[in-house]
Amino acid sequence: MSGHTKNDVTIAAPLDLVWDMTNDLANWPRLFSEYASVDIMKRDGDTTTFRLTMHPDENGKIWSWVSERTTDRKAAKVTARRVETGPFEYMDIVWEYSQVPAGTLMRWTQDFAMKSDAPVDDAWMTDNINRNSRIQMELIRSKIEQRDRESRTAAVGSL
Repeated sequence: MSGHTKNDVTIAAPLDLVWDMTNDLANWPRLFSEYASVDIMKRDGDTTTFRLTMHPDENGKIWSWVSERTTDRKAAKVTARRVETGPFEYMDIVWEYSQVPAGTLMRWTQDFAMKSDAPVDDAWMTDNINRNSRIQMELIRSKIEQRDRESRTAAVGSL
């Protein structure tokens, strides 16, 4: 068995802004509520290797892992995978962006499998990822739309 999730959100902002803000890894602790820090370890062209560290969970445990993320701006697509898999056998993530009449559609697809000795199974993790993805996507939508409003207001004010 394995886990699979697909979540999306429409952000009322231009694709370039959504792309830039969601692919600015150093800014992720301010964009996502769950990340305490991002440490960029290596950049090689469009591929970045980095360590994500989460805020402590309800039991005080701090989760951290290394991921590799490759951006393809022309295709408006990002592929990522956990290098340090922790409780996962594997974790592969695809972020896709597309311009739609209401703004930008951002979709996250995650495919994974939990290790047999992991504290939770694939079904539990699927529910957890779906629940948390919706929370994070709404937070990201709100922050990007706010930035877009501020940018447009500043542009009008400078005329």
